[in-house]
Amino acid sequence: MYGQTKAFDFVVSPINSPSYSRVLFPGEGSQSPALVAWRAGHEAFKPEDLVLRIADHADYIVGTLSDWQDFDSPDARVRLHSELALKQQFNWAAHLGLGGVMLPYPPSTQPLANYGRVLTGSLSMLAYTSCWFKVPCMDEILEADVSEDLQGMESWERWNSLRNMAGSESKLGIALELSGALPSDQVLDRWFAEPVKAIILSEDIFLTNNKGYPVLSKRHQHVVRKFMKYKPAFILSSSSLPKLVLDEFSDDSLEQSLASPHADYIRYLHRTQEAPGVIDQFATGYQDYLQAPLQPLQDNLESSTYETFEKDPIKYQQYELAVERALLDRPVPTNGEPDVTVIMVVGAGRGPLVNCSLRAADKAGRNVRVYAVEKNPNAFVTIQNMKANLWGDRVTIVFSDMRTWKAPEKADILVSELLGSFGDNELSPECLDGAQKFLKPDGISIPADYTAFVAPMASNKLHADVSAFKDLAHFETSYVVMFKAISLLSQPKPIWTFEHPNWTDIPMNQDPLSNHHNIRSGSIEFTSETSGMLHGVAGYFESVLYKDVMLSINPATHSPGMFSWFPIYFPVKTPLYIPTGAKVVLDFWRLTDVRKVWYEWRVRCSVDGVGEISSTALHNVGGRSSSIGLY
Repeated sequence: MYGQTKAFDFVVSPINSPSYSRVLFPGEGSQSPALVAWRAGHEAFKPEDLVLRIADHADYIVGTLSDWQDFDSPDARVRLHSELALKQQFNWAAHLGLGGVMLPYPPSTQPLANYGRVLTGSLSMLAYTSCWFKVPCMDEILEADVSEDLQGMESWERWNSLRNMAGSESKLGIALELSGALPSDQVLDRWFAEPVKAIILSEDIFLTNNKGYPVLSKRHQHVVRKFMKYKPAFILSSSSLPKLVLDEFSDDSLEQSLASPHADYIRYLHRTQEAPGVIDQFATGYQDYLQAPLQPLQDNLESSTYETFEKDPIKYQQYELAVERALLDRPVPTNGEPDVTVIMVVGAGRGPLVNCSLRAADKAGRNVRVYAVEKNPNAFVTIQNMKANLWGDRVTIVFSDMRTWKAPEKADILVSELLGSFGDNELSPECLDGAQKFLKPDGISIPADYTAFVAPMASNKLHADVSAFKDLAHFETSYVVMFKAISLLSQPKPIWTFEHPNWTDIPMNQDPLSNHHNIRSGSIEFTSETSGMLHGVAGYFESVLYKDVMLSINPATHSPGMFSWFPIYFPVKTPLYIPTGAKVVLDFWRLTDVRKVWYEWRVRCSVDGVGEISSTALHNVGGRSSSIGLY
């Protein structure tokens, strides 16, 4: 018991002894089953009915329900008594203040409809006690017509049915039981998007090493280590453990009785977890936390925000490399041409890209004249100090919005860091449209392009967090999120791209404030490899800075060690169930008027031979709930 014994943090124990089955049909005679059930339910527990009798250490105990209960029995009497027993046990668990209760997993041959109804109506009885549904990771009966890669999905389907009845915002969690045979990675991936509160490991699945100690197979080790990142409890089950009446044991005798080399091995796996990488360290406290995207065009960023992103070594390393290669590719001056390359850093912030440009010029051996353009008056104070103390005459600083600045000369290279988590969601296209008027016809833009990617995703936690606001507006708002407890139903695909400079859509003499050329739309189709619940859309971007120098947060091409951008999450108000093999279509629009830019989205699901089976409403119509200000 945590705080009392070094053996375990908590103990799992039956609430009731086998004699509690007396509730079933005790001398009914001619009485109606409902009356017998009602009377039995209003009796007090007998002492011999209980394993957990007193409240000592109750918050370190997880109680299990009696296994004779059958909520979906064809016998109405069994259904009534089962419901009564569950409520009586819930009442007792709440009275004792148990740390949790664990619900049994019915045989796969039994339906779950009445079980779900009873459970949903009873959860409110557990004000402070957690409720875990015990689920096996593999199906009890392996169907011959189900591919090996999909074995285990029935367990998820049954959990999903129960969870949907209870509501995704309920306090219902999962105790996932790992067996000797494990599902494929794509099936296990579904569980990472679910509220797995505990992992159950039977001693039977352990192997014995050459020193006689229990160990797990490499596959089991991999799965356990992956789950450890989500911080569930671990439960060891064993037929060799004593049957305890907990209030009859002292702390010392309990610790001695529960000592286990298997628990020592799980602690060893935890101790030897890989040290968190740079991204994981940076993301501490941000994982699965909803944040509003930045609007640096409309709002002046705070110094702490600049400072956070300036700590990213990869982004500025790539920018420096891109500027260096662009400088080396510029023609060598001949016949008395000026030996100076003009670089304009637009949206200079506190100056990190200016520093990159100066270092790149030194490496390339080129003379440069740098302009640093910034509209944030507070950030401008910082670059004034940088000019006075570090840059000197190599840099000209300009306090202006890049879209309205009248440049004294044309630029050879235009450098900006206006990218958002979705590529264009911080209005890089609109900003660079206004800035490209002072770029030479053969000038270079860094970045050269950026592409938005989308993928259907499941995340019970994120959807529950948005639901907690209890309004439509939050479901029509995008969020920057460091994803953790999510599952992608398919791998991301590109939906649209912006390129710079954009001479085709914006000739040199065209008013860049005419913004219709930046409207985008796309309908991207995915095929779901396994069934799942769709709770929204995950958004990412890839950007080509210059030639083969890239930045990416797309999982398949993610720039190693870069943490400046988290993915973006577009919720859907009503989650969709996606069957295995279904076609999922994500419809997206990027729209604009003279004051703002906004996204609209919806999701459709269809099955071959059936057609469209479900779709969401169109979200954020006309930018009614969320938009990005142009001014």
